[in-house]
Formats: sequence, structure tokens, C-alpha cells
Amino acid sequence: MNPRPLTVATAITVPAVGAITAVSLWTAVVEASPARIALDVATAVLSLAVSAWVLRAPAAGGVAAGLLTALSPVMTPVAGFAVLHTARVRPVRQALAVTLAGVAGQAVQGLWRPVAGLAYPWWLVLMALAYAAVLGWGVWAQARRNLLDAWRERARRAEEEQLQRVEEARRAERTRIAREMHDVLAHRLSLLATYAGAFEYRPDAPPERMTAAAGVIRDSAHRALDELRQVITLLHRDDPAGDADAPTAAHDASDIHRLIEEARAAGQSVSVDGAPPDEDLAYRIVREALTNARKHASGEPVRLTFAGTTITVRNRSGPGGTRGAGTGLIGLAERVTLAGGALTHDTADGEFRLTAELP
Repeated sequence: MNPRPLTVATAITVPAVGAITAVSLWTAVVEASPARIALDVATAVLSLAVSAWVLRAPAAGGVAAGLLTALSPVMTPVAGFAVLHTARVRPVRQALAVTLAGVAGQAVQGLWRPVAGLAYPWWLVLMALAYAAVLGWGVWAQARRNLLDAWRERARRAEEEQLQRVEEARRAERTRIAREMHDVLAHRLSLLATYAGAFEYRPDAPPERMTAAAGVIRDSAHRALDELRQVITLLHRDDPAGDADAPTAAHDASDIHRLIEEARAAGQSVSVDGAPPDEDLAYRIVREALTNARKHASGEPVRLTFAGTTITVRNRSGPGGTRGAGTGLIGLAERVTLAGGALTHDTADGEFRLTAELP
């Protein structure tokens, strides 16, 4: 027990026990001999010190209080308090030792200071039952307190775990949004770079081609800003659950066709075999594949093959192979795996190949 609570408990308990002891003393000295009165008064004074001892050392003080009841009934209130207090704050075996000491003291007291009108065996049985009742009360109080403490600890841990889960969900959602930002910007900026290259290497292109390319550049820039604004809006949200409920817009097969047409309009050679699946994940795979091909194999034709839920992308490796193209593919592979599919990619005989199995 901490010093300050112990001091407060002593200041409250000792006067309270002293008041009860005074009542017991008044009862005990009625029609008593001067010698017994002196003994009872001395025991009453001693009981105040024993009460403070019980608070600091429940087991030792309790046993002493129980044994001192053999001298005078004035010590009985302190012995009862000792049993209750020890049962509340100490193991049951210590409380039982204090209880047995109290019953033994009462047994000795009853032999030389019998209670008028009550046979000694019955008096001893009643005292034993009283001590047992106080012991049971203290044990129940300790069990209840331990149960409440366990519930509070469980609630505290549950709250900490919930806060941790919320924080982990927040970080995971921010990571997902950051990957989305990477994919969006990489796709749009690679298109802009391709069209800008057309201006640089074909300054003699017909005016209508130059006008069309400029229009595509402007449109791609506007789309990049709009998509980036959507991602930043999600980043500013405080509720991760709200982020999960408000993802970026899902895409379908028509968006995949639009991606392919944009790539072709930018001068990228893209051949398609089969019909693309109507899946948002397929859109992201095609977007990442075309973006990487523009960045790391510029000018090389790209072959897209759609066979049910299988997507295959092939293109010749540019100078340096696919170096630097791993970040987006790693994030995309994680996304496909979480959805229940699989994504693999490798380079063999100068050709880069990506295969995705959608769930």
C-alpha cells in the first residue's frame, strides 16, 4: 500500500475502531472489579496501536489482535476488523490464520470471563460462526474487487487494441492511396512525355497532327489533375473506415479500351487479342503494363492477351531491361494476391512478360 493512502486509511480506521472499542469498554467495565477495569482500559489503549498495525501488516497484526482477545473482550472489535481487512487484501490462507487466532483468543477469554446466561460451548460456536461470516465477507469483497480490476484491465487492453487496429487500418489505407497516386501519375505523365516527344522529334508534322497532340496533352493534364485531386481528397480524410468506404472510382472494360486507345494515340503500338474482363483490377494491370512499357521500352510494340480471367502482356525489353519498373509491379502484385489472384513477371530472351490470374 502506498504511504499516502495508508495514512488516510489509518486516520479513518483507527478512530472508527476506537469508537467501537469505547462502547465495548463501557460494556465490559459495568460491575467489573478494579483489576479487570484496569486491564480493559489498558487493552483499549493497546487496541488503537494494534489497529494501525493491522493496516500496515494485516497478517501479523491480525494474529496479534486475535490472541489479545484472550485478555479482554475490548479487543474483539479490532480482531474482527483484522479478519475482514486481511481477507480483503491478503491470500485466503493468511486470513484463515488470523481467523483461527481470533477464535482461539475468544476460546481462552470465554474460559476465564464467561458470558452470563450463555453456556460456554454455545458461546464459542456463536463466536466461531461470527468470525467465519466476517472471513467470508472479506473473501467475497476481494474476489469482487479482483473481478472488477480484471474487467477494467480487459477493457483497457481492448481499447488499446482497437486504437492500434484503427491506426494500422489508417496506415494501410494511406499506403493504398499512395500506390494509387503512383499509378495515376505514372500513367498520365508517361502519356504526356510521349506526346511531348512527338513535338521534339517531329517538328515538321502536319498542323492538324500537332493540334491533335496538343489537345491530347491538355486533356491528359486535366485528367491527371482531376485524378490527383481525388487521391489527395482521400488522403485528407481522418476516418480510415471512411477511406475504405470511398475508394477511387471502379473501372470496367470500356475504360480498358480507352486506355489502349490513349496509348495508341500517343504513338504506342498496342495489339489486343481477346476481350478484356469487366474488372477494375484488370484495368489497373493494363494501365501499369502500358505505363512501364512506355517508360522502359519506348517504341517497342506491346501485345495484350485476354483469355477469360488471365491477362498476358508481352513487349521487347528496352535499353537496360525493366530496371526501375519494380515499385508499381510489387504493389500491383500485392493487390492481386489480396484479391485472391496471382501476378508474375519475368524477362527472358530480351522479352518482358507479365501474367496475371484474376480471382
